[in-house]
Amino acid sequence: MFRIGHGYDVHKLVEGRKLILGGVEIPHVTGLLGHSDADVLVHAIMDAMLGALAMGDIGHLFPDTDNSFKGADSMKLMAEVCRRIRAEGWEIGNIDATVIAQAPKLAPHIMTMRENIAKVCGCDVSQISVKATTEEHLGFTGEKLGMSAHAVALMYRA
Repeated sequence: MFRIGHGYDVHKLVEGRKLILGGVEIPHVTGLLGHSDADVLVHAIMDAMLGALAMGDIGHLFPDTDNSFKGADSMKLMAEVCRRIRAEGWEIGNIDATVIAQAPKLAPHIMTMRENIAKVCGCDVSQISVKATTEEHLGFTGEKLGMSAHAVALMYRA
């Protein structure tokens, strides 16, 4: 049996925060604002996996009203999502994700993001695709006010 899920996340860019995407700290003048480390890429991936299996979303599992998740490492949250998914008998077929950001250039960091995600999810890096694009200076991402990410996950019954 196969299931497909879609995830989307968005965070505002602000000064004084680290920019973390796919578990990689990327040097930049602004970072993403959020209750956790605000890793928009990992958040979209977790929601895609959870959505495929009708297991809710990260807001349900890790609510921003719970101070134990304040400043949380999203990679650790994703490890918990993967643990729950496997406990229900599911595995990752593949994940395809896109980060939408005007700056900085993400290409130099993509392979490390893929490796980080694969390691935490317990799958091969060939099962993880991460892409980046701009919106040609249009909208809130084009104006460098925030970043967003979309992800699709194919899950299969182990």
